[in-house]
Amino acid sequence: MIVFVHLLNDRSGSPRVLRNVMDALAGRDPAQVLYLGDGGDGFLGEAVPQARRYAYRRGANRWATLFAYLGSQWALWRGLRRARDIDRDARLYVNTLLPFAASLYGRLSGRRVVCHLHEVSMRPRLLQWFLLRVARWSAHQMICVSEFHRRSLGLEDVPVARVVANSIDPAMFAAGLRSVYLPRRDGVFRVCMLCALRDYKGVPEFIRLAGEFPGAEFELVASDDAEAARRYLAAQTLPANLRLRQAVADASDIYARASLVVNLSRVDLCQETFGLTLLEAMAFGVPVIAPPVGGPAELVQDGVHGYLIDSRDAGALRSAVARLADDEALCLRLSHHCRERAQALSPEVFQAEIRRAVFGT
Repeated sequence: MIVFVHLLNDRSGSPRVLRNVMDALAGRDPAQVLYLGDGGDGFLGEAVPQARRYAYRRGANRWATLFAYLGSQWALWRGLRRARDIDRDARLYVNTLLPFAASLYGRLSGRRVVCHLHEVSMRPRLLQWFLLRVARWSAHQMICVSEFHRRSLGLEDVPVARVVANSIDPAMFAAGLRSVYLPRRDGVFRVCMLCALRDYKGVPEFIRLAGEFPGAEFELVASDDAEAARRYLAAQTLPANLRLRQAVADASDIYARASLVVNLSRVDLCQETFGLTLLEAMAFGVPVIAPPVGGPAELVQDGVHGYLIDSRDAGALRSAVARLADDEALCLRLSHHCRERAQALSPEVFQAEIRRAVFGT
């Protein structure tokens, strides 16, 4: 039996990866239970509608959210302690550092604990220090998503910490293999970015970039709900060639028609641990532009799969997009290498690594 635990059910990378983990382990142990925080309209609620919910609601401000979070862990602890159907030999699979009550429960009850980490920094810093200490004390196995991630958390010398690179949903991977990449469809060069609507994700830079290429189409795919998007974009003026989409459950059609996918996260504000949307794009043979640091710099080789560019360098970014928009042969060459890279990180490779981490074989 495997008990999976996750806090915030949204449309970001960590719940998507957990869905893949659950699928990967179902063949070895079909007895699965998911504990999931209340709130959020994300990937896990759709995949596991019978999930056991525990109370969690984000507050109106930072401190309210912190208190709500601490209350959620008390609720999670009580829920696990009161459960009578969790086997003595059950494994606890704790996704992200946040559901620390599950890690404590697993350790104190003598069960195997696997902590799948995704974060590299959080506020307040004291909270991150505490959560990381709990994970190090309780986990029999810790999973990081990149070497950068492991180093950033100070786990490079911890024997139980291993790197398992993220992969994408097998159905999306198969769709990528079937997709035929074209630098232009109907004569249009299309640039896409998938992210949360946050300044540190490079959304202002993407909007500015769209304004500099009126002959191209830009698509911003936001993981935020409609109300959050409305609040963020209230003070923004979007160029006529920029289209906004929200809460997309399956982005396959977006990648299938993209000419270029970008990740413009501000390296001075946010360093990505992996860059899942980049790998998804590469599975469709789509060239990418990524930050030159963090996990994306391990995933993307500059000049081979696309370009590594600091999004604060507007000139370099504009030059790279213009170069790709004007050179179909270059796009096709990069596309070929992108597919090769995605094959090396296929769902089959990911599944085998996850099974080894959980079952030791």
